[in-house]
Amino acid sequence: MRVLLTSAGFETEELKEYFVNLAGRDLSLVKALFIPTAAIDADAIAVLPKCMNDLLKCGISNENIDVYDLHAGMEFEKLKQYDVVYLCGGNTRYLLERINDTGFHQSLKEYIDDNGLVVGVSAGSIIFANNLENNLGLIDTKLDVHCMTGERRGKLTVPLKSNIKLTNTCALVIRNFSDGLEIIGE
Repeated sequence: MRVLLTSAGFETEELKEYFVNLAGRDLSLVKALFIPTAAIDADAIAVLPKCMNDLLKCGISNENIDVYDLHAGMEFEKLKQYDVVYLCGGNTRYLLERINDTGFHQSLKEYIDDNGLVVGVSAGSIIFANNLENNLGLIDTKLDVHCMTGERRGKLTVPLKSNIKLTNTCALVIRNFSDGLEIIGE
């Protein structure tokens, strides 16, 4: 399990480098699935180039990034061909509805369990927490993003408190539950 939940993507060099290390291979060979589905309003759409740039600035080539807008599901066998799934921000409820309605939630959960690398940005992170019904259930707490102050760097204690707060310059890392969850960045 390699999940990096953020408010704003790779806002710092530390977050970018952490992602590169999680990928664990030459980024020029990495194949990414870029999911902009949550970006349904002008503000979220305006941020999409920044999100795409997160992947490009790490060394993933443009030719190795497939944009997928979740108008249909994707079987696990096809999804596992990707080294990373990047879920953009925007409207959390809409994103979660598309994931569930298309059956993509099943493939995504299987991908995560198979050690797939997932990056969530804002709404793309919140879908894994219990902010909304029918969430993806990765963490049993509420997740607040774009906070002025967030959790302190380091391991989080289990059981988790009622909500975890992320600033734009930190991330929640989920490697496996036996090692616990960790906050990186500030």
